[in-house]
Amino acid sequence: MELTNENVLGKLIAQFGEENIFDAYNPDGIMTITTTRENIIALIQFLYDDKDLQIQFLTTMAGIHFPDHKGKELCMMYQLHSLRHNYRLRIKVFVPAEDPVLPTLTNIYAAANWMEREAYDFYGFIFTGHPNLIRILNIEEMEYHPMLKQYPLEDQTREDKIDTYFGR
Repeated sequence: MELTNENVLGKLIAQFGEENIFDAYNPDGIMTITTTRENIIALIQFLYDDKDLQIQFLTTMAGIHFPDHKGKELCMMYQLHSLRHNYRLRIKVFVPAEDPVLPTLTNIYAAANWMEREAYDFYGFIFTGHPNLIRILNIEEMEYHPMLKQYPLEDQTREDKIDTYFGR
């Protein structure tokens, strides 16, 4: 089977149903789909085990914060790669900021260990079943997650800046 975005999407919908594989699009030629946290482990395990797909390399996991998306403020984005077929797939899972819990991928990918620790450190994701979920780059005493967009990018009280110098 040739791995095209259409073939892979069709296979995933046939296996998991349209209610579990949704918002599929190709923003940059890479198939991007969304699923739920309840289905992420089964989906990634299927991609890993399927003899036709052989999507067995976790390229990256990245947290994203959308403070204006109520109930879907946090997103975990997984990028997977089939080295055999040179095919890439992106999977997104959205969770509310009040409940940033996802299952760990460390049972499938050893490399997920450090990626999940980074997502915990910077965004506050909690990965159930993770073997050592502690901060990886920031100090343990830090009481916030620095990549969350909780503060304005600029000091709005500054009087010494002229907006025209900043392209505004």
